[in-house]
Amino acid sequence: MDVDLFDYYLPKELIAQQPHIPRDECKLLVCDRKNHTIEHRIFKDIVHYINENDLIVLNDTKVIPARIFAQKPTGGKIEVFLLEEIGKGKFLCLTKGKLKRSTTVYLKNSKTARIIKIENSDKRIVEFDTDENVYELLEEIGEVPLPPYIQRNYDNYNKKRDFEYYQTVFAKKEGAVASPTAGLHFTERLIDSIKSKGAKIAYITLHVGIGTFRPVKEKEVEKHKMHSERYQISQETAEIFNRVKSSKGRIIAVGTTVVRALESAIDQKGFLKAQKSSTDIFIYPGYKYRAVDALITNFHLPKSTLLMLVSAFYERERILNCYKEAINKHYRFFSFGDAMFIY
Repeated sequence: MDVDLFDYYLPKELIAQQPHIPRDECKLLVCDRKNHTIEHRIFKDIVHYINENDLIVLNDTKVIPARIFAQKPTGGKIEVFLLEEIGKGKFLCLTKGKLKRSTTVYLKNSKTARIIKIENSDKRIVEFDTDENVYELLEEIGEVPLPPYIQRNYDNYNKKRDFEYYQTVFAKKEGAVASPTAGLHFTERLIDSIKSKGAKIAYITLHVGIGTFRPVKEKEVEKHKMHSERYQISQETAEIFNRVKSSKGRIIAVGTTVVRALESAIDQKGFLKAQKSSTDIFIYPGYKYRAVDALITNFHLPKSTLLMLVSAFYERERILNCYKEAINKHYRFFSFGDAMFIY
C-alpha cells in the first residue's frame, strides 16, 4: 500500500497554534459510518451521541515538562528532551549538542544533571542530581514538549498556559512526552454530563512517546516499523469493558492512544485483560477492529500512522473526504485543533 494514498493538502493557517478556550466549545465533525453522513457541531454536543450503555475510555497519562534547556561546563547551550524514565531520576533522552559520558550539565536554579551513558549518536541516559521528587523538579526547570508544528518564542513564553492546556483535565500518571490530544476537549462539566446519561467512564494509561510524530519514511506502508509505547489497563477498567461488551454497549475510544492499548490487550474471544505491557501495534487499512466501536479523535498529519489508524476504522476515501470537508469549513488541525467523532 503506497504511503501517498494518505496524503492531503492542508493550508498552513489551519494548523492550530493555540488551544481552544473553552476546551469543549471547539468544532466537532460527526461522521456516521452507517449512513455515510457528516454533521458539524461543537464538541460539548458529543453528549447527544452517547447512549446509556456506552463506555467512554480515556487515557489518564500526564505530560511531563520534557524539554530542558541547559548549559555545558564550557558555557555552551544545549537542549535535552526526555523520552522515558528508566529508573529513579534516570531518563533516556535526546540531546542537541555534543555531550560525552560523565558530563555535568547545569540546569535552572542551580540544579545539575549528569550524562551517565551514551546510547547512540543522539540518545543519552541522564541522571538528575536531586533528592526531591524528580517530577516536581521538572515542573520547575522543564518546558512543555509541544510538537514541532506548534511554534513558540521561548524568550517570551507563557509556560503556565501551555502546561495547563496541553494537559487533559483528568491527567493523573506522569510519563508522557506528548499529549493524548483527543482528550484535551473534555471538561469536568462535560464528563459529568456524560455520566448523567448513564454512560460509563473508564481509564487506561498509555504514555505517549515522541515516536507518535515519527514520519513514515518507507514508500510502502507495510514496511514501516511502529514505535513502542508503554500502557496499563487496570482490573477495574477491564471488568467495566467486558460488562459493556457483553451487554452490546458501545466502546468509545477517546484518541488513537486508547485504540492502541485496547486493541493490543483484547484477546481472541473479545475479552479485555488487565495488564501492564507495551505495544508496537501498527493499525492501517485491512486491520479488523475488535475492541473499539466508535472513535473520538483529532485531525492528523498527512501520511501519518495516526491517519492510517483512523482510515482503518472507516474507509480511507471517506476519511479523506471528511478531512476535505473540515478544511473547507476552516477546522483547526493537529494537537490544539478540532475533533471528529466517528461512529
